[in-house]
Amino acid sequence: MDNKINYSIPEEVVTQTTEKLLEAVTLLQPFIIALTPEERRNLPKMSDKTQPFVEKCLNYTKSNPEFAPPYMDVDELNADMAVYRQLRPIYNIITKLNNGLDDTTMQAGAESYANALSYYNSVKLAAKMDIPGAKGIYDDLKKRFLKSPEKETPAEDDTE
Repeated sequence: MDNKINYSIPEEVVTQTTEKLLEAVTLLQPFIIALTPEERRNLPKMSDKTQPFVEKCLNYTKSNPEFAPPYMDVDELNADMAVYRQLRPIYNIITKLNNGLDDTTMQAGAESYANALSYYNSVKLAAKMDIPGAKGIYDDLKKRFLKSPEKETPAEDDTE
């Protein structure tokens, strides 16, 4: 595996980032809502192709208000789009950050796990060779690979 994570992040950077993110959450909290999974599924979705359509409709409601149905609240459309325009750039920044964090933590985790497996396999071999001290470590580490008790097959080490 290619070692892409060959650095450490200064604690000051982690602390400052956490503080600034918490500050952003606190600032936006009064304006953020939560949707249920069903609500998310049922909502019509705004996309990059849809936004120009909505903007055109909004413009037409101003230039040709006679075509707005009586049940439509044009002021609400204006207000909703204003919020969308305000939050979308923030969302894009957060999405970029989230994607980078996801990729980096995935890579760091994979590298860590691969190295831990190397150690585990070395200890496993040492235990098989009766090297003093290895069996206790192996017995402790092999718990990770025991199958759950609800399965009908006996617990085995799945790295063999």
